[in-house]
Amino acid sequence: MRAILASPKSLSFLYFIQNLSLNYDYIIVGAGLFGATFARLASDAGKKCLVIDKRNHIAGNAFTQNMQGIVVHQYGAHIFHTNHKPIWDFVNRFAKFNDYRHLVKVSYQNQLYSFPINQITFRQLFGFSDAKTIEKYLVKNTERPIDDSLESFAKSQVGEKLFEIFIKGYTEKQWGRSCAELPSSILKRIPVRSNSDEYYFDDDFQGIPIGGYTKMVEKMLDGIDVQLNTDFFSIKNWCETNAHKIVYTGPIDAFFDNQFGELEYRSLRFEIQILQQKQFQEVAVINYSDAQIPFTRIIEHKHFEKSNADRTVVTKEFPQKWDIGKEPFYPINDKENNTRYAKYKTLAEKKSKYVFGGRLAEYRYYDMHQVIASAMKKFEKSKK
Repeated sequence: MRAILASPKSLSFLYFIQNLSLNYDYIIVGAGLFGATFARLASDAGKKCLVIDKRNHIAGNAFTQNMQGIVVHQYGAHIFHTNHKPIWDFVNRFAKFNDYRHLVKVSYQNQLYSFPINQITFRQLFGFSDAKTIEKYLVKNTERPIDDSLESFAKSQVGEKLFEIFIKGYTEKQWGRSCAELPSSILKRIPVRSNSDEYYFDDDFQGIPIGGYTKMVEKMLDGIDVQLNTDFFSIKNWCETNAHKIVYTGPIDAFFDNQFGELEYRSLRFEIQILQQKQFQEVAVINYSDAQIPFTRIIEHKHFEKSNADRTVVTKEFPQKWDIGKEPFYPINDKENNTRYAKYKTLAEKKSKYVFGGRLAEYRYYDMHQVIASAMKKFEKSKK
C-alpha cells in the first residue's frame, strides 16, 4: 500500500489530481474488504489500480486498532468463517489466523443463557436436554406461521417462550420496529441444535487474523496506490477520465442522486471503554435481549486474541436510526426498499464503465467471506 496524492483538505489537492493523467485500469472506490480484494486480484493480473476511500483508514467496517495492548474491532465483532477453502486460502495469503471460535451468551432478566439454542439452553430453562424431549417440546409449542412476519416465523420455529427470551427484545432494538412489522427474511433461520455445541458458527474454517484485520488489508493492498480522506464524488469526473473501469462500493442510491428516494438502513453507535480489570465477561459477546436495556450487546475484545493484558476493552453497541452523516450498517430489506433498490440496480447495469459491488452498492447484508466471494466473481466478470 502506498499513499500517492496530496492532502485532500488542501486547495491544491483538486488542482493536483485534475492535472494528472495516470490512466489506471481500475479506480476502486472503497478500501474495505470488497475493494481490497478486487484491487489485489486486479494487481495480481497486471492491472494498474488506485484505491480511494472517504474515511481516514483502510479495512472498512473490519477496521481494527491496538488499544492498551488489545486489538479492538472498532465497528463491532468481526469473526472470519467460511466453508469455502479457496476463500480461506486467499485470506491466509495476507495473515496468519488464530484458532478463535466464537462464543455468545444471551442475557435476559439478569440470567445468562447458552446461545445458539441447544441442549444446554433447554436444560437451563426447562430442566431437560435430551433430543427427543426437545423435539416434543418444539412440536407442542410451535405452530404454522400465520403471515410472513418475523414474529410469526420465529414462533413457528421455537415457540412463544424462546421467542420472547432470545429474539423479540433484541430484534426490535436492532431494527427499531416491532417483530410483527419486520419481514421473516431478516431472520432467515433460527439454529436449534440437538447437541450441546455452544459455538456460534459451524463452518469448516474459522478464526481472526493475528494482529487484526487492518494489518491483513494493508498486506492485501501492498504495492497498490491508495488515497484516503477522499470523497469520490468530488473527483468523479477525473476518475472517469483516468480509469478504464471504476469499481464503486458506496451507497448505490447516492451514486444516482437518490432519484428514486433514499434506501433505508439501521445504524450503530459504539461506546468503547477501557477498564482497569483483568476480565469483564466470560465470553467475547453477550447479547442483551431485555427491551428496556438500550444496547444490544457488549463485546470484550481481549477474548479474540486471548490477551493477557492486565486491563480490558469493552464496547457497547447501541442501534440507532440511520440518517446522513451516520454509517449505514444494516439494509432494511423490506418490500418497499427492495423495490426501490431494483430500480437503482437497473440503472447501474447500464453503466458499462462501472462495477457496483459490496454491501452498500448491492444493498444487502454480507458476511466477510461473502464480500470476498462477490469481489472475486465481479472481478472475473469485469475482465470479459
